[in-house]
Amino acid sequence: MLYRNIAKPFLFRMDAEKAHHLTVDSLGKLSAVPGALQLLKSMYGVPHHPELAVTIESLTFPNPIGLAAGLDKNAVAVQGFSALGFGFMEAGTVTPRPQVGNDKPRLFRLPSDDALVNRMGFNNVGAEQMAVNLFKAGRPPIPIAVNIGKNKDTPNEEAELDYRKCVQTLYPFGDFFVVNISSPNTPGLRNLQHGADLQRLIEAVKEEMNIQHAKKGGPAKPIFVKIAPDVTGIELEYMVETIAQGEVSGIIATNTTISRDGLTHQNARETGGLSGKPLTRRATDVVREVYKHTQGKLPIIGCGGIFTPQDAYDKIRAGASMVEVYTALIYQGPGLIRELGEGLLALLKRDGYSHISQAVGADHRS
Repeated sequence: MLYRNIAKPFLFRMDAEKAHHLTVDSLGKLSAVPGALQLLKSMYGVPHHPELAVTIESLTFPNPIGLAAGLDKNAVAVQGFSALGFGFMEAGTVTPRPQVGNDKPRLFRLPSDDALVNRMGFNNVGAEQMAVNLFKAGRPPIPIAVNIGKNKDTPNEEAELDYRKCVQTLYPFGDFFVVNISSPNTPGLRNLQHGADLQRLIEAVKEEMNIQHAKKGGPAKPIFVKIAPDVTGIELEYMVETIAQGEVSGIIATNTTISRDGLTHQNARETGGLSGKPLTRRATDVVREVYKHTQGKLPIIGCGGIFTPQDAYDKIRAGASMVEVYTALIYQGPGLIRELGEGLLALLKRDGYSHISQAVGADHRS
């Protein structure tokens, strides 16, 4: 109620990107205030429920609800977001070198559609500064994924060098890594989703992860690949087959869409990636297709248009082991995470499941 009645009206009177920075920076600064994180936990934290815990390879997630990439691009508020009840979060997308991103304005609200359009263009402080930020933050209580990409001026033929550099710099600080090849806001990036380019990139990232693992020790760290929702049919099947053959840990489905079907707000004509409710069904369909093509053997993180517990549960039943939110957090506030957790528990109980893992891919067994 505090967010929806006070904070949201204030933030929504501001330019969308200014509100974004104010929120993330404030959450980051709160981490340095004695007692502030504990207060956030008491207000918004999600109680531990063993029924919702998820294990993927060497990682255990206290619940399946994560924060998608793009909100904390520079890892300045990981402790603050951790206190809100997330089971994990992505920091980034980060590139080897800092870059300013695309021209402003580049972030737009579509309130009548419960959506956002962004064409940020991987604006970030660069891998080295993100490493500093993560070091300063200390060990957060939840797994942190580092979402990596290439600089805008790096040709696709050399893209693997950028991804390798990100891994080299940030390997000690990420619990797992996400290869972003699906943002629509870096020219040519989505071309890396296909064929030999995709195969070569995955091989390069895996090799670099193995090199860093050999140097640093500890458990091997999972690698996920994030795909676009606009790839369909046989093209999606080939992409998923290539990813699966690359022996990565999993797939995130999906990134933002370039589709504008069914929108009513005037900002729909802005170029960029669309997120929010208009993506709900399409992202769930992609999760379902990826699960089918991989025969349920590759973990999936479902992302796109999750506003209610039912939205999250639909993706889980379609094949997602975990889910991520972003746009709904902007519209509904931090109370969303607890709402999703409690709602998932109720839905599991309704369907006779004692653990979230039993619901993963249930639609395929019906």
